[in-house]
Amino acid sequence: MLEADVHSGQGFVSIVGAGPGPVDLMTLRALDRLQRAEVVVHDRLITPEVLAQIPSTALRLYVGKALGNHSVPQEGIHALLVQQAQLGKRVVRLKGGDPYVFGRGGEEVQALQAAGISFEVVPGVTAASGCSAAAGIPLTHRDLASSCVFLPGHLADDKTPTDWAALARPGQTRVFYMGVQRLAQIAQQLIAHGLPPDTPAAIVRDGTRATQTVIATGLSDLVAQAPAYGAQPGLLIIGETVQLSPDYHAH
Repeated sequence: MLEADVHSGQGFVSIVGAGPGPVDLMTLRALDRLQRAEVVVHDRLITPEVLAQIPSTALRLYVGKALGNHSVPQEGIHALLVQQAQLGKRVVRLKGGDPYVFGRGGEEVQALQAAGISFEVVPGVTAASGCSAAAGIPLTHRDLASSCVFLPGHLADDKTPTDWAALARPGQTRVFYMGVQRLAQIAQQLIAHGLPPDTPAAIVRDGTRATQTVIATGLSDLVAQAPAYGAQPGLLIIGETVQLSPDYHAH
């Protein structure tokens, strides 16, 4: 499909998950698409070692987002992908993690479909599985957690309706993407709805990277020990499986 579309003169977009950082955690397909790209539209959290795989002949377009600072609005990214594909280019939309897990890949696919652009989605190791593995925290465990739920950190905002009572029930691992900034509000809501304050919880920053740091302890203690929010990507994991991390220290 990829070759047929490009050879016919029609552009093609590969929405590629780059994984959590290290180049050797990319899939073989992701690496192949990146190394054959003519245009690469990439995000902020892509590591230099992944960017180094882009051909020197390829056009690089940075569209990164930081909290409250979007270099290019999402609609602008859609227009950029459509425009480059209509020029007949082999386009890679390069995203950290997995495009379909809090990556807005679904919105970009809708825009490409509306414009009649051929595309594919290449999955990547999402932050939850990458960071949990690197921190020694199983997302599920037969004795401790029969389910796992991925959540955006902004759920703690008052304007977002959330079933906190369901999230406070035992037997599940809760993974909050970009949840470090709102740790105190998340903990307050879960504890108010019945989650024991000493439930194991962890913050994993720069997960899977050489600069990774893990703080793992009881939830209420984690709130007290949490570092100030910064530019590092951070994941908040709450649930009984956190106690299996070698970094876990109960107080």
